[in-house]
Amino acid sequence: MKFSFYRPSLSLLASLLSASAFAQAPVKELDHIVVTAARAPQSEQEAIGDISVVSAEEIARAGQNSVAEILARQPSIEFYNSGGPQTTTGVSIRGAEARHTLVLVNGMRINSSVNGSANWNAIDPASIERIEIVRGAASSLYGSDAIGGVINIITKQGAAHQPAQLYGSIGYGSHRTVKTHLGMDGGSERLSYNFNASFADSKGFNATNKDNTFSYYADKDGYQSHSLSGALAYEWATGQKIGINAYNNYINGDFDAGELIRDAFTQTRQQSYDLYSQNRLGANWLSTLNFGLSKEQVVNPAYDSRFSTLQRQYRWQNDWDLSAHQQLAFIVERLEERITHQLTYTDTNRNTNAVAAIYRAQYGQHRVQASLRNDNISGFGHRMTGGLGYEMDLNDSWTIGAAANTGFKAPSFSDLYYPLDWGFQGNPNLKAEKSRNVEASLGYDDGTSQFKVTAFQNKVRDLIDPYVCNDNFECTALNVDRATIRGVSLYGAHDMGSVRLWAAADFTNPRDDSSRNQLVRRAKQNIKAGVQYQWQVLDLGAEYQYVGKRYEDKANQTQLGGYSLVNLTADYALSKTMTAQIRWNNIFDKTYHNSYGYNMPGSNVFVNLSWRM
Repeated sequence: MKFSFYRPSLSLLASLLSASAFAQAPVKELDHIVVTAARAPQSEQEAIGDISVVSAEEIARAGQNSVAEILARQPSIEFYNSGGPQTTTGVSIRGAEARHTLVLVNGMRINSSVNGSANWNAIDPASIERIEIVRGAASSLYGSDAIGGVINIITKQGAAHQPAQLYGSIGYGSHRTVKTHLGMDGGSERLSYNFNASFADSKGFNATNKDNTFSYYADKDGYQSHSLSGALAYEWATGQKIGINAYNNYINGDFDAGELIRDAFTQTRQQSYDLYSQNRLGANWLSTLNFGLSKEQVVNPAYDSRFSTLQRQYRWQNDWDLSAHQQLAFIVERLEERITHQLTYTDTNRNTNAVAAIYRAQYGQHRVQASLRNDNISGFGHRMTGGLGYEMDLNDSWTIGAAANTGFKAPSFSDLYYPLDWGFQGNPNLKAEKSRNVEASLGYDDGTSQFKVTAFQNKVRDLIDPYVCNDNFECTALNVDRATIRGVSLYGAHDMGSVRLWAAADFTNPRDDSSRNQLVRRAKQNIKAGVQYQWQVLDLGAEYQYVGKRYEDKANQTQLGGYSLVNLTADYALSKTMTAQIRWNNIFDKTYHNSYGYNMPGSNVFVNLSWRM
């Protein structure tokens, strides 16, 4: 891999990382608990792999930003949309395609069966407690779609032994954006609960510019959304718990469809429900039964497009403590996918039966995780995937690690069965896309300073191109491409009591193996940094982000220029129960684009008042 594209940012990176990782300070940050990395609770320090957690505090500072924009401030993540948070959005991990990101809500998959992507526009930050990110192929844990990584969105949960509390917020910002939410949580000795609702309305900005020949229309494109979510858990005996998580979001979002269709909009509803029973069947045996379903409904009157997806998900997971230092999980899953579409698909049903085993062990300074999974997909047969990870503590602060994983993505229903329409049709003979990921890491953590460097390579084959056309402009989907994504990711952070510094840099070479061209909408350089300063009841923050040039097309003829953004935040505690927040994004009003022909917001401000009582 050539490293010439590193040079423009090395001096800035060196100063940021040295300041954030090696300044002198005396404060230790509490470790997060993560579930997604091994499908079982463990501390983030003990989890093997490239993992991070977006905390509730980070989400609270988001202002009017979408979930995709919040994620894009994390290492190794990029995003794009089509002219605003209400439009089609994609989130990419480590240079993989957006549709290679598996998205979960409380462990339930929500990737669309129709097109393979996730409805990021229909996920409200106000409903989220935290977000867990696992980078790299993870199909041996979760099956299809996890080629680039996994993002697990955990909605707000209740807390036992806490009296009922009301909380909420109301905010106003640029583009006449209003956001508000109201919730209640609490619990008793055996019961915990959380219920919350949110509403947002924005007049928006013009989604397109004149480079978008076919869709440009000079108007403002806004949105209106509302969501309901809840969590209820009851421990009916010691070690015996039942519970339910529910999420339901609706958004009506404008977009541009040219001069002839002036009031174009899309209505999207995303739902996720999970009923579980967690039972301690022995001192060393925990059994968890889950029944969940996720639903999407998308209506686009401008193009007379209507479709919906229903995914029923069944899971039985058994976790055994083989010893004080060894754990084994055995998982049986079934996924039932059902779609409806305004067009007549030749097949609308698909079932996946899967079995998986995950082994974790810690022997002194050595940690290992091994996983193996088999997915039997109707119409495709079996797909076997595996993963092996190892980490060793060199001393109390330094750790080295290595991992190898495989991934796959089954074609969507549109890839396979889209009926002949406007010269395009699906291809029922498509193969699943497959990947092999290897990585190595070196990390430092003394409780106040953190530093980690990860080098990785992800080779993907049988990539699906949905629009392969002949000389008569008859188009279909084909497995035609191979890609290799190599990169180095660096992260550093440091706490100095009242000041926290952090910086991240990703240098990636995402290329098509045949043409050697850069993969669409993925940058080679991505640098992020921030500082947070707390003085008594005032919390001030600044963020910097640099994204290198990208291309809109496979031939690398249409360039998306690189850009830099600076954001500012401030929180002020008005009382023990009330906080005022302000966020100013893109303070220098930079013009930039992450999709050709589509606009991004200029300088924008959001002021919020939150409370808990």
